[in-house]
Amino acid sequence: MTCPCDWPEPVVRVQSLSESGTPIIPDRYIKPPTDRPSLNSSPPDLNIPLIDLSGLNSPEASLRHATLNQISAACREWGFFQVVNHGLRPELVDGAREIWREFFHESMEVKQKYANSPKTYEGYGSRLGLQKGAILDWSDYYFLHYLPSSLKDHNKWPEKPTSLREVVEEYSKEIVRLGRDLLEAFSVNLGLRGDFLQNKFGGEDVGACLRVNFYPKCPQPDLTLGLSPHSDPGGMTFLLPDENVCGLQVRRDEQWIMVKPARHAIIVNIGDQLQVLSNAIYKSVEHRVIVNENKERVSLAYFYNPKSDLLIQPASELITPETPALYPAMTFDEYRLFIRTRGPQGKSQVESLKSPK
Repeated sequence: MTCPCDWPEPVVRVQSLSESGTPIIPDRYIKPPTDRPSLNSSPPDLNIPLIDLSGLNSPEASLRHATLNQISAACREWGFFQVVNHGLRPELVDGAREIWREFFHESMEVKQKYANSPKTYEGYGSRLGLQKGAILDWSDYYFLHYLPSSLKDHNKWPEKPTSLREVVEEYSKEIVRLGRDLLEAFSVNLGLRGDFLQNKFGGEDVGACLRVNFYPKCPQPDLTLGLSPHSDPGGMTFLLPDENVCGLQVRRDEQWIMVKPARHAIIVNIGDQLQVLSNAIYKSVEHRVIVNENKERVSLAYFYNPKSDLLIQPASELITPETPALYPAMTFDEYRLFIRTRGPQGKSQVESLKSPK
C-alpha cells in the first residue's frame, strides 16, 4: 500500500480562516449532529488519574509498589493518566510549548516553506486522511521525526524561532527517556521481564515522532472538533497540554471526560500497539479535542512507537486457554498505513483486528 504524493484537494490553513474574522465556519468543518461536541459537561470532579512518578525511584519498596499499582490501574481502567515529577525541567516543559506557539504565529511565508504531503506527513499540515470531500478538523499541525535517527532531519524542522531546534532536541531526548522508564513499569506490572516491552518495540531502535497541534479560535465551536474521535495507532503517546485552555476529552463509559491538566504534567495514553501486545489488558482509549471560541490552544503529542517493520502480536506469556490471543500479527508499518489512508475513524480500527471467536 502506498500513499500519493499530494493532497486530494487544495489545503486551507485553519489559522487563516480563524484570523479572517468570519463568523461562520465553512461547511467542510461542520460535523454531523451526532458527532458534534456535547453541551453537557462531564462532572467537574472527574479527571484522569494523576500519578507522581518520583515513587518509581524511591528507596522505599512500599512507595515504589504503590506507584506501580497506580500505573497498572490507570492502564487497565482508563488508558490515560497524567504524570508529575517525571524528570523534565519545568522550564523545558513551558519552553517547548511556547516556542511552538511562536512558530504558528510566524508569517505564512515562513510556515509554507515546510508544507507537508501525505507521503510522510512531515512538516506543516492542516488535514489528515486522503478522502476527497471529507469533513475536516479545526486545526493545523506540525509533524516531525526524531527516531530512528535515519529519519531525523533538522532541515525539516523550523528554522524560526531560532532556538526551536535546540529546544525540540532536548525535549525529545527527555521524552524518549520517559518512554523507556514507563515501558519498564508496564512490563513489570504485566508480570514480564522489565525489558520485555522495550525489546518488543525494537530495543534501542524504536520510533519517536512529534505532532504539534494548533487549534485556532473558532467562531462556532459547537459545530466542529479540533481532532475527531480516535485511538492512537502507535505504542504510547506523551501529550504536553495547554495548561490554560482545556480541550482534550477522553471517552469513558460512553461519556466524554474533560481532562484537567496539572501544572507541568505530561499526559500519557496507551496506543493500539500496547493494547495488542498486552492482549487488551491495557486499553487504547478513544479521545477527541474540542475547540474554543475565545482562545487558541497549543499541545505537543509525542508518539513513542515500535520499530516499524517488527511484527506486533499478543505476548505469548500472556496467552492461556482462558485468554487466547485476540489479535493477529501485523507490523506497525502495515497498521499505520491502514490508518493514514482512512484518517481518524475511532476505536473500531484496532477492535476490527480481533480474531474471530
